[in-house]
Amino acid sequence: MREAGNDSNDGKRKCEALWPIFKVAHQRSRYVYDLYYVRKEISKELYEFCLEQGYADRNLIAKWKKPGYERLCCLHCIQPRDHNFATTCACRVPKHLREAAVIECVHCGCQGCASGD
Repeated sequence: MREAGNDSNDGKRKCEALWPIFKVAHQRSRYVYDLYYVRKEISKELYEFCLEQGYADRNLIAKWKKPGYERLCCLHCIQPRDHNFATTCACRVPKHLREAAVIECVHCGCQGCASGD
């Protein structure tokens, strides 16, 4: 996480500077989620400790447990107040319904986190 924060931002757009941090935060949260819910290798106490200490995002993990949000990249993508016309991010649209070939999320840089992909 420290390396992602210290990377130089030369030649990057303003929004691109935060993408590595979002990526690392997503990977950490997904790792804790997989350990507890998928592989069942850690105890509930350790899982709660990881959430309390900020090693994983509690709200993101709560969304992953709901159907249709299994591949969600960040919470910014589903908040209507952050997007035009009070909708969700373009990365939430399944690939077969997109008009453009490549779409990058402005908030986190993902190229598609719809569960139907």
